[in-house]
Amino acid sequence: MAIRDHGDPGDAPSAPPPLCPPTNDARPAAAEQARTIAAATNAATLATLTADGDPWASFVAYGLLDGMPVLCVSSLAEHGRNLAGDPRASLSIVAASGDTDPLAGSRITLAGLVAKPTASERDEARAAYLDAVPAARYYVDFSDFSLWVLRVQRVRWVGGYGRMDSATGDQYAAASPDPIAPAAARALAHLNADHADALAAMARAFGGYPDTDTAICTGVDRYGLDLRVHTPRGVAYTRVGFPARLQSVGQLRSATADLARAAEPARGTGC
Repeated sequence: MAIRDHGDPGDAPSAPPPLCPPTNDARPAAAEQARTIAAATNAATLATLTADGDPWASFVAYGLLDGMPVLCVSSLAEHGRNLAGDPRASLSIVAASGDTDPLAGSRITLAGLVAKPTASERDEARAAYLDAVPAARYYVDFSDFSLWVLRVQRVRWVGGYGRMDSATGDQYAAASPDPIAPAAARALAHLNADHADALAAMARAFGGYPDTDTAICTGVDRYGLDLRVHTPRGVAYTRVGFPARLQSVGQLRSATADLARAAEPARGTGC
């Protein structure tokens, strides 16, 4: 079980409260959120320890080997010497966001121990780094550069204000990135532009807000939709889950269409 010590995903205060419980508010676990964020970029802040035990933060690029970050750093760099002297390290990865408040976005910290890739991993680790950082082909084989794999032992996910959770390294390793993530922005734009009435119907039927006037989709993933609902009582946030977890982005269109069809008969019926 993940350790939840300060708020669960989705438990940020909602005003006004729902009039009835959402039908299905399933959402990604912290480990899945972390795998998705890690897979979406190739840059992070690396925290290492100096020989004197002082913290040292630096900007690095990374690839992923079965979800584990692969670093390629020079022994001439401060962080390269730090990793050689103390394997304890963590990566801070920030998800892309258009929000002007940087603390409102999602980010993760992956902590653990670095190690040189094993003989059987060496080629895969090198390929993973080059796939993520193609320009590294100019230096990856220099004698002062080394590949390191961060064996993740602890994960912290923050989804914005009031949304945070932890996961173990084993949970992180067993999870997978959300296949919907690469298409999420396009899907959001389409849903809000062309299916506003359907989103409001979903909020009324499944989101716990039968008094919804309008709804805007603010997030989509393999488990469902995040909605911002406008009611006569004020603005609130809710979750409408798909009947089953999506396995591919190709299922997204039919899953949302099925939700819309199922919601329509329930228009205005209340809880």
